[in-house]
Amino acid sequence: MSGLRLTYLALAIIGAAWPMRHFLAYLTSDGGTLAGMVDLWTANHAVTGLALDLMIAATALIVWCLAETLARRNWVALVTIPATLLVGVSFGLPLYLFLRSRRVH
Repeated sequence: MSGLRLTYLALAIIGAAWPMRHFLAYLTSDGGTLAGMVDLWTANHAVTGLALDLMIAATALIVWCLAETLARRNWVALVTIPATLLVGVSFGLPLYLFLRSRRVH
């Protein structure tokens, strides 16, 4: 496996673990709920801007994944869609790049 592929894989692991650690810490805290987390995403203009930025980036990644999957027939890359929606772009993008950089038969 190339150094670039290992870098993508390492970033995908970090991009899954680090944000999820914070999400789970909030959700398991006293009063932590999904609705409360969504409320926090709109707590002020700075946080709302960041949340919208990530949602737009996630949408672009999903569209790109779908378009390239249809063109390249790299069906396993579709796992990046739920990865992006359930964890985030920090996991979905490096995972997609990792899967995209492998040889497709």
